[in-house]
Amino acid sequence: MTSNFRISSYRNGDILHLKLMGDFDGASAFELLNTLKRNCPKPSKVFIHTSCLKEIYPFGIAVFQNNLDGLKGQYKKLVFTGENAALLAPNAECCIECQRNNELLSHAEGENKSR
Repeated sequence: MTSNFRISSYRNGDILHLKLMGDFDGASAFELLNTLKRNCPKPSKVFIHTSCLKEIYPFGIAVFQNNLDGLKGQYKKLVFTGENAALLAPNAECCIECQRNNELLSHAEGENKSR
């Protein structure tokens, strides 16, 4: 268990932003899940910013993704951002970086086909 994990949160209207900092392990995953459970019914959307994560452990990812069902469908309101977004996001639809990468790939493939 790492002790350097923190979650900084702030609201912008009915949008909640969670900035993850430090190392993400199993205990960190439960801390994030508990934060989401406390806040999910209220905001219209939750942005989870991942760029300040230093170390991301596979066990932490597994704990987080395997326990998202406990949010009872609220995770559709989650939007992951940052360079580590694809690691934590349960699917590409809720991951801004994944969406950007797919758009870039689609755009590049379209350019290659037209040549």
